[in-house]
Amino acid sequence: MNWDFVFIINSILLGIGLAMDAFSVSMTNGLNEPKMKILRMNMIAGVYALFQFIMPMIGWVCIHTIVVYFQSFDKFIPWIALILLAYIGGKMLIEGIKNKDEEIESDRKLPFITLIIQGIATSIDALSVGFTIADYKLLSAIMTSLIIAIVTFGICMIGLLIGKKIGTKLNNKAAILGGIILIGIGIEIFVKNIFF
Repeated sequence: MNWDFVFIINSILLGIGLAMDAFSVSMTNGLNEPKMKILRMNMIAGVYALFQFIMPMIGWVCIHTIVVYFQSFDKFIPWIALILLAYIGGKMLIEGIKNKDEEIESDRKLPFITLIIQGIATSIDALSVGFTIADYKLLSAIMTSLIIAIVTFGICMIGLLIGKKIGTKLNNKAAILGGIILIGIGIEIFVKNIFF
């Protein structure tokens, strides 16, 4: 496989498509944590980018090794994303409703385990990308996944910046909005993968 202009553009477009859920969740995290420092923003965007790199590679490996098992697992992907995002969004929504009139906490931070769960939930549909890049050689599959990760990182940083800006204005109502957005993303992933 040649790494020509078309290959790079296709990988970038694939990255943009896959990063939209991570963008929305990043925006939600920025809403929830408006005083987030740049180092933390890099870490959050990095986690999403890492999962967006890993998932297509897992899909590619599965296609080349245990394709039968992967195909049977494929039908559970939308359910897993829905459950994980509905859980996190529901928890955020309940906390936002309980504390909606309180002043925003300057030290409020997203727990690392929640970030990992969000990373998995927003990138789990990228497993199927392994099917689309199945005819690539290993190095080309790695390059595609790396481009997807870089695009995801950039898009997530934009989402975090937008979320922080809006979150500062919304105070604790941002947690309610964030919870609704996460539940909506879970439903969107589920509907898109089950019915289309």
